[in-house]
Amino acid sequence: MSVPYWRLSGFYFFYFATLGCFVPYWSLYLKGIGFNPVEIGELSALLVGTKIIAPLLWGWIADHTGKSLRIIRLAAFFAAVLFAGFLYVHDYLWVAVITISFSFFWNAVLPQFEAVTLFHLKKEAHRYSQIRLWGSVGFIVTVLGMGLILDKLPVATLPVAIVVLLVLNWWVTLITPEAKSVSHRSASLGMLQIIKRPEVLAFFVVNILLQVAHAPYYVFYSIYLKQNHYSATVTGLLWALGVLAEIVLFLAMRRLLKRFSLRAILLFSLVLATGRWLIIGWCPDYLGLLIFAQLLHAATFGGVHVVAIHLVHLYFGEQHQGKGQALYSSLSFGVGGVLGSLYSGYYWESLGSRFVYSVAALCCGLALVITYIWVGRENSQKSTALG
Repeated sequence: MSVPYWRLSGFYFFYFATLGCFVPYWSLYLKGIGFNPVEIGELSALLVGTKIIAPLLWGWIADHTGKSLRIIRLAAFFAAVLFAGFLYVHDYLWVAVITISFSFFWNAVLPQFEAVTLFHLKKEAHRYSQIRLWGSVGFIVTVLGMGLILDKLPVATLPVAIVVLLVLNWWVTLITPEAKSVSHRSASLGMLQIIKRPEVLAFFVVNILLQVAHAPYYVFYSIYLKQNHYSATVTGLLWALGVLAEIVLFLAMRRLLKRFSLRAILLFSLVLATGRWLIIGWCPDYLGLLIFAQLLHAATFGGVHVVAIHLVHLYFGEQHQGKGQALYSSLSFGVGGVLGSLYSGYYWESLGSRFVYSVAALCCGLALVITYIWVGRENSQKSTALG
């Protein structure tokens, strides 16, 4: 069966278009309805906190039932319905309840669709970045569009736009065909045996540290730019620039995978990530340096994520792919995202943005050391096969 390129790409387009509305501007929305930085940090932690449980639960069900797309469709539907609750509530308790309920379903969608995409690609895993880049396109479209809209309309417009995009995302899942594993052999290793390998444990620690570092960017970057007198339009342009750089990397990734090992790409990305957070934290008054820092998003997110998807594919194989992608999402985006959201929320006002972004740089430096010692040595020659 041929790869349903446009339907897979369409899912990524609308999924990340939703994030293009949500990630850069949700903290501004929460601030606009009266929440302080600590409350914004806590609500952001709740949002990503369900990633610790939800992907694992849905991944286990998907691998045991073989019905990944049914789970994705169900989760996408309830995510849209529950998010609509934000149109009607504005007090902390109800916002927290809807945040947990919505994100429990929303956080189940992407890791399972990653597994579906890889099953469709079979031995053409190198084409993943060509499909995933459409997610970056969707992000750019909405981050620029919402920046222009929010310069003219009230921030209350934001949840309406997100509901529309969530419905479109659910619709795409309905027209995407189910994918089956090409092999029906029993897994040679159990999940616990795979996870206990030092290289795999180190891989998860590295990705947790990376998401701890990214959290203050996702939660407070737009507020940070506003504090430094940048408009919503400029804020949207900076967010879009980072994702545009990511698209360029995705287009070049197949060639990079042929020339460099997964380990080499990861190490170089971590070096750039360390520098990126230091630039953002210490040079907010220099737009040129902020532009340069956004270009580094190609490595700090795009490069790291593509490497991670390939390593999960290699570590967990076809029989454990759904659980492997879910575990990667739960530990990195879940645990890492919660820790990063909480520390940045609690210290943003008391110790300042410079301290928060310096801690982010320190996390990436530690991840660099762990990667150099443990991660990717066994698979340093395998990226050629993937590319």
